[in-house]
Amino acid sequence: MSEKQDSTVAAEKRLHVDLGGQVAIVTGASQGLGRAIAETLAANGATVAVVARSAEKLAAVAAGIRAAGGRAEEFPCDVSKPEQVLSTVEAVVAKLGRLDVLVNNAGVTRDTLLPRMGDEEWDEVLLTNLRGPFLFTRAASRPMMQQRYGRIINVASVSGMIGNAGQANYSASKAGLIGFTKTVSKELAGRKITVNAVAPGFIASDMTAALGPALLDEVKKRVPVKRLGEAWEIAEAVLFLASPSSGYVNGQVIVVDGGLIA
Repeated sequence: MSEKQDSTVAAEKRLHVDLGGQVAIVTGASQGLGRAIAETLAANGATVAVVARSAEKLAAVAAGIRAAGGRAEEFPCDVSKPEQVLSTVEAVVAKLGRLDVLVNNAGVTRDTLLPRMGDEEWDEVLLTNLRGPFLFTRAASRPMMQQRYGRIINVASVSGMIGNAGQANYSASKAGLIGFTKTVSKELAGRKITVNAVAPGFIASDMTAALGPALLDEVKKRVPVKRLGEAWEIAEAVLFLASPSSGYVNGQVIVVDGGLIA
C-alpha cells in the first residue's frame, strides 16, 4: 500500500465524537496543526474560538469552518502577553457562554546550534511555547473550575522527550510543557478538569517540506511506519483527549510519531 493510499484509507475511518454545545479555544490556529485541530473540533460539533496573532489568517480559518457547516469565531491574540490572554479568555466566555476545551498549540522555532544561539532566539521560543500555555491555562482554568469540567490539551513534541540537535530552545520549551502538563493535571483533577499532552513526531507540513526530498527520504527510513504523519492524525489524538470519553486519561503524553521513539 502506498503512503497516499495509507492516508486515504485512514481518512475513511475518522474518529467521531459528540462535542455539541461545547466551546473550545485553539491557539496557533491560523495554519498547520492548529488549523487542522480547529477544523476537526468544529467538525465534531464544538464552537471553536481560533486564536493567533494574524487577524487576517484567522478570519480565513473561521470562514472556512463556517463554510463547512461548523461554528467558529476569531480572537487575535499574542499568547505571550498576559493582558491579551486574559482578555481573550474573558471575551470567549462572554461571547460564547462557556469554555470546555483549551488546546495550547501555538509554537515557534528558531533553530541553531547552541554556541550560535542568541538570547533573543532563546527567549522568543520559550515565551511562545511555554509561557503561552501557562498564561492560557491559568486564565482558562477559572471558568472551567466554576463549571467543574474541562479538557486542556498541550501540543508538545518528541523533541521535548529525546532532544534534537539545533533545537536547544525548542526542546527545552517542549520538555517544560510536558512537566507543566503533569503538574497541572494533579492540581485541577479534583474539579473534573483533565490536562494531557500530544507529542507529534515528523508531520507533513511546509516546514518539513523545506527539508528537501533527500532528507525527507532519510527521515521516513527512521520512522517504523515509513512515512510522515498527517496533520489530521494529530488533530484526532487531540479530539479524543477533548472528548467526554477521555475523563480517566490525565497527566499523560500521547506520542504520535509512527513509532520513532518507541
